[in-house]
Amino acid sequence: MTVPLTPSRPLFNPKSSALAGMSPEQLRQHLSALQNAYLALQSGQQVASVSYAQGDGSRSVSYRAADAGQLLQTIRLVQAQLGIPGTRRAALRPVF
Repeated sequence: MTVPLTPSRPLFNPKSSALAGMSPEQLRQHLSALQNAYLALQSGQQVASVSYAQGDGSRSVSYRAADAGQLLQTIRLVQAQLGIPGTRRAALRPVF
């Protein structure tokens, strides 16, 4: 059995990415905001909905809770666009 030399999935191409055309400074600002949102979500600081009652009636505010998986995927996309290396798994070594 022969093993192909090309990877099974294509390599990331920053010229055809959804983020192509954004300046590196804009990408760094968005990356910072995404990372802050991810940390806030993981630490339980993001509020999904708040309700309270006052003398003139009750009030309610709702926010769409972000999905941690989607945030992490977007963070990795921005990091790839900026050329920040991602984590790679260790090489597989056969054990005999």
